[in-house]
Amino acid sequence: MPKRFLGNIMTDTPTAPAGPYESGAASGVWSLAEALSYTKGGLWPTAGKNAIALIALGQHTSGPSFDNRVDTVNIATTGNSTDFGNLSVARISMNDSGSSRTRAIFAGGSKASNARSNVIDYFTISTAGNATDFGNLAAAHQNGTSVSSSTRSVTCGGNETSNVDRIQYVTIASTGNSTDFGNLLEVKSEIGSTSSPVRGLVFAQGSGGSDDIEYITIATTGNSTDFGNMTVSVESPAGCSSNTRGMHCGGSGDSNAIGYVTIASTGNAADFGDLTVGRGSISSTSSSTRGIVAGGWGTGVIDYFTISTTGNATDFGDMSSETQLLSACSSDHGGLAA
Repeated sequence: MPKRFLGNIMTDTPTAPAGPYESGAASGVWSLAEALSYTKGGLWPTAGKNAIALIALGQHTSGPSFDNRVDTVNIATTGNSTDFGNLSVARISMNDSGSSRTRAIFAGGSKASNARSNVIDYFTISTAGNATDFGNLAAAHQNGTSVSSSTRSVTCGGNETSNVDRIQYVTIASTGNSTDFGNLLEVKSEIGSTSSPVRGLVFAQGSGGSDDIEYITIATTGNSTDFGNMTVSVESPAGCSSNTRGMHCGGSGDSNAIGYVTIASTGNAADFGDLTVGRGSISSTSSSTRGIVAGGWGTGVIDYFTISTTGNATDFGDMSSETQLLSACSSDHGGLAA
């Protein structure tokens, strides 16, 4: 009987997987337990599956102050971002982005008139083009954050007429207005977040910063629970993750800190390494194995790191302009099932 090797990436000579895992190989005959162990660690090849990141540009260091452009990069490679399409309305301070493997959602933000927005836009990630209307948030807001699984995008906190503790969600595959989910432990904005397929983590607090981490269970509704503390006390950090490990990156005061937690547990973050340039008002997203951090005040730098290891970030490329208060999501982040 002929042997059956999944995805044409196996041979009779076993070789340990090597990155980049989106385009690597795992030569050899592996037991299911061995393959599962590598997969949980983010070290199993995905047979050519690309992780496409969409990055809403936000506010430029030098004009236009408010941009409706969305750039894209392939996370498995390196290089500068390229144009993908446009939001329906130019806006900044829109960290409320979530995604499934096929659809990206961008919500809220502040418009050029300085009025907060309740708009929810969506893009089909496989096809470059402009945003389509999805629905509306419960109230116009800015400086919130979102976590997502393959089915839900959950928006947390933000500033309406003042900071709020509101948590609301949408079902990504449909369209419509957001639904109430629960409440954060306290009112907060200028925050970051990331997720596994089960849990969403929310980092920090504006108005002077904090090291708070709290979490929700994405598939249910209810209030958040205390998780632990970041390695630094900041506002405006960014977050990204694999299925198992969550990262907080940068933040106000030109922080270059990267910290990590194991999402399935609770506890304080541990030191991971440093960004190439310390900065806040940044965005971050990931593939299942690699995190990227884009933009920030006075820079258009994109960094990357391998989530399963520890160490400093490496230069990836550049945004199309120096930009801050931007937002990012991808087609293969840690909130999506392996």
